[in-house]
Amino acid sequence: MTLRIVFMGTPDFSVATLRALAEAGHGIAAVYTQPPRAAGRRGLELTPSPVQREAERLGIAVSTPVSLKNEAEQQAFHALNADVAVVVAYGLLLPKAILDAPRLGCLNGHASLLPRWRGAAPIQRAIMAGDAETGMMVMKMEAGLDTGPVGLVDKLVIDPDMTAGDLHDRLMAAGARLMVDALARLETGTLSFVEQAADGVTYATKIDKTETRIDWTRPAGEVHDHIRGLSPFPGGWCEAMIGGRVERLKLLRSTAAEGAGEPGGILDDRLTVACGAGAVRLVELQRAGGKPVTAQEFLRGAKLEKGMKLS
Repeated sequence: MTLRIVFMGTPDFSVATLRALAEAGHGIAAVYTQPPRAAGRRGLELTPSPVQREAERLGIAVSTPVSLKNEAEQQAFHALNADVAVVVAYGLLLPKAILDAPRLGCLNGHASLLPRWRGAAPIQRAIMAGDAETGMMVMKMEAGLDTGPVGLVDKLVIDPDMTAGDLHDRLMAAGARLMVDALARLETGTLSFVEQAADGVTYATKIDKTETRIDWTRPAGEVHDHIRGLSPFPGGWCEAMIGGRVERLKLLRSTAAEGAGEPGGILDDRLTVACGAGAVRLVELQRAGGKPVTAQEFLRGAKLEKGMKLS
């Protein structure tokens, strides 16, 4: 027997789970995703979400409501007669009428070790905080924000130079495997849930653009975590004087380095930069309008030397 599923997700992160559920043979009655968004240089083209594109490739019906609060949408959802709803980074609040509609409830794939990092940006926040470990969890959804009991956990080590993009990809694959396992257990009645701990609750608020500028006066470890936690998007940045004008540089990868000096000062010809305490070496960066390049490639086209300063 396979389960009748409604899948709810929007970004690339969700696609792997949708694909894995289809390959496992579950009947996916419908896919819910965010409506197409304006894209292109002038914002005139409406672009469907990655999940919508994958659902259409798989031949699954797609629904893109702007809200699930109205009665008509709730009745349409209920009429799908789903055994379970699987939710992975959907982006819309699920009212109680939606949560209660599937026979076996709604399962959420969440990219943190709950109750740490409830909310919208758990991957970035874990790295920015210098966490050494994170993971994927499958939990049963309830009205609170990521407060439901947890059914399955897959822990992952956060390597010292791992970026949010690197971690995103590892968690995406782990989440797909974990959700397939969870549904197999749900079918046989062997998926049990444990309430989250009351202690250790933190919230992963959305990244605000005011957070993205690099503060070189902070200790090197914090600067390094900030750079990699914001990479590749939205990207931590600083400014540098290049060719007689100030340019914004997006910093995509860094690593711990030895050295000391005035914060923001370039210490050598390898783009080692002094911080408030210690130093980091820039590994990958991007000029405005350019492509990501290694530090060595960057230095061939931009003259940044020892003694110069990043602001």
